[in-house]
Amino acid sequence: MTSTEERKVVAVTGASSGIGEATARLLASKGAALVLGARRTDRLDRIADELGSADIATVATDVTRRGDLDRLVNTAVDRFGRLDVLVSNAGISYLGPLADGDVEGWSAMIDVNVNGVLYGIAAATPIFKRQGSGHFVTTVSTAGLKITPTMGIYAATKNAVRTVMETLRQESTDGVIRTTSINPGFVSTELGNTIDDPEIRARIQRNMDAFGLAPEAVARAIAFAIEQPPDVEIGEITIRPTVQD
Repeated sequence: MTSTEERKVVAVTGASSGIGEATARLLASKGAALVLGARRTDRLDRIADELGSADIATVATDVTRRGDLDRLVNTAVDRFGRLDVLVSNAGISYLGPLADGDVEGWSAMIDVNVNGVLYGIAAATPIFKRQGSGHFVTTVSTAGLKITPTMGIYAATKNAVRTVMETLRQESTDGVIRTTSINPGFVSTELGNTIDDPEIRARIQRNMDAFGLAPEAVARAIAFAIEQPPDVEIGEITIRPTVQD
């Protein structure tokens, strides 16, 4: 990925911390040109400064706003001439029993976890088709693979995205667009900060502290999928701690 001809131009949402930040740092070390998107632009600017590369652009991005995703992918084209990969990583979790009726939290998860991915697909697909190539890499979750109490709606949003990605794969067998779903298990990130229930938040944090993967482990999986030759598609990767049940 380091030569000019091989260099990938990658846009990353949710890039201000956790898996998104780790992915940005790893891909930068491999010579990729980056467009980093998140709401916390101060963190994005700090990351860009620390990486010290002229091949990094930052864009204020709220994935619940379609126009922000349009601006993110268009920045890649305007700045670097193309967009090779869109890593849709932004996500939130509001956990609790369905009986709590947290309609506001449910709606927020649908807006970020589902619509945020769909807006990215809508924004980048025309660019990918015009170029004749492109790659969607999306952070999903093991939460949708194993259904557990209090995580029902969060898991539902992730399974919705899993369905979208598989549909896009089947609709893209002409070799132009590749799709990859990344299913992380427990990872030490800030995702638990959006959990309102103090008991559930404490339980999730204990698990993260006890055996959560470093975000860099997931970043390596993302980089592996991106680095495959054009005729190879890594459809799905599940990565979890070895002790996670």
